[in-house]
Amino acid sequence: MSHRAGSLPYVRHDRVGSARVRSMGSARLDEGEGDGGPLVLVPGLGAPGYLLRTGARCARSGPVRVLDVPGFGDPSGPACPETLEGLADMVARWLAVVPGGPVVLAGHSTGAQVALHAALRRPERVRALVLLAPTFPPRLRRVRPLLAAFARTAVHESPGVVPTLLPSYLAAGPRRLAICVRSAQTDAPEDVIASVSCPVTVVTGENDALCPPDWTRELARRAEEGRAVRMPGAHAFPYTHPAATAALLARVPGRSR
Repeated sequence: MSHRAGSLPYVRHDRVGSARVRSMGSARLDEGEGDGGPLVLVPGLGAPGYLLRTGARCARSGPVRVLDVPGFGDPSGPACPETLEGLADMVARWLAVVPGGPVVLAGHSTGAQVALHAALRRPERVRALVLLAPTFPPRLRRVRPLLAAFARTAVHESPGVVPTLLPSYLAAGPRRLAICVRSAQTDAPEDVIASVSCPVTVVTGENDALCPPDWTRELARRAEEGRAVRMPGAHAFPYTHPAATAALLARVPGRSR
């Protein structure tokens, strides 16, 4: 499999019940260039474009898919509702029918919350879970503190990430994005993470006020087998530091085969 940096060569749709779920990455999840096991990436707020740089790096060590859920920009239309519950259900159903075996499941931002709940629904399909910058610690579940944290984080982000987000955001529109945010904001991952049976890695960027270090440490502490990791960058560190993010994902328990 050959690809340019920042691109993934295959775009495909997989039938999941009556829905079609689009993903970018390896043609198959049981074969790849390197020795790594299959990796599935779930984006935040339904915008997969910013994860493609990390996905391309990860594809050098094994098969990878970046899921386009709910599929705001998919010409086939969204595969599922944009609520946390709807997204987690769809990812869990996709895991049950597409990969053919357990995967390393990694979600970023609100996608980390989706990945957590999908892992709870299909534990036999997730050999390791990675929560990249999971959002909304308890103190950020109110609008004013959340906006303040967003402002503190935004000054550290690369302007280059914006064009990777805009197509999905414009296709979604403000109403559907608001539904996605509000649904994730009412979630309490700290109450359910202890029920995850696989190893859990919780990651934050060193300049990420949306996912502060004490929040990642608390989630890791509550997991049955958890660890907290700090990365360079801010909330969008998978975009600004794809090589470092891919290296981290290559080392998580269950990625090597």
